[in-house]
Amino acid sequence: LALLSRIEGKGKGILQHHQVIAEFEEIPEESRQKLTDGAFGEVLRSTQEAIVLPPWVALAVRPRPGVWEYLRVNVHALVVEVLQPAEYLRFKEELVDGSSNGNFVLELDFEPFTASFPRPTLNKSIGNGVQFLNRHLSAKLFHDKESLHPLLEFLRLHSVRERL
Repeated sequence: LALLSRIEGKGKGILQHHQVIAEFEEIPEESRQKLTDGAFGEVLRSTQEAIVLPPWVALAVRPRPGVWEYLRVNVHALVVEVLQPAEYLRFKEELVDGSSNGNFVLELDFEPFTASFPRPTLNKSIGNGVQFLNRHLSAKLFHDKESLHPLLEFLRLHSVRERL
């Protein structure tokens, strides 16, 4: 509560991970130790940003690569709510736009366009997109021999020395 009260006391705004940690380091040692040892310590280490709209503080938590969780805490009423990504983004937009009052917001769903796109499943693939795609395409090419014919035709068509 001491940490969230400090953050909420800063007023409306966005705090990045390093700013949240700096606020954490400003609270008394005994409170800090209790937070570090508990479940909140793990949440704090994984928090990427905090959105402050008093009396609410919303947290974007990334417990592991590719996984995001959102929650908000009413510092005065001590109420915790889990948020869906759209709710978190709406809350974040209120910083700029104020309350939306039920206005319609354009939402685009690009998921149908990425349905057949390969997704990295290993943590080591994150940040190595080109290498991941090269391995995926190579495996696909050599797994299905029929897929080599279009490649061969492409190379024949665009060959400079006519060796193919």
